[in-house]
Amino acid sequence: MKVKKDIKEREDIVLMVDTFYAYVREDELLGPIFNERIKNNWPTHLEKMYRFWQTVLLHVQAYSGSPFLPHATLPIDKTHFDRWLSLFEKTITENFEGEVADDALQRASNMAQMFQFKIAHYQGKTPLK
Repeated sequence: MKVKKDIKEREDIVLMVDTFYAYVREDELLGPIFNERIKNNWPTHLEKMYRFWQTVLLHVQAYSGSPFLPHATLPIDKTHFDRWLSLFEKTITENFEGEVADDALQRASNMAQMFQFKIAHYQGKTPLK
């Protein structure tokens, strides 16, 4: 049985992000979209995600910027967000437990919902509930 701990330091963030994006890259629904958009820039993207989650979960000011705009034109909808959230939840529950891990799940859920509605609005569509 794998011993799980809470997300407490950058190394935990790296494990979370690397594990999650390994799932995403291999996923039949999300993989093609992410791989097409990111192409060979995965190291740069992953580093940005480490900084983003460090800022969000560990309250270390490592990220600045607006995460929404790069996603605004992606060909995604509720189905994609449901899968994204499912893979994120799998990543967290397989590797972590504790207050910060729970916070990560809640923040990811909120982010998925917010991005779904903002993308639908940006693209002139009505999001599914």
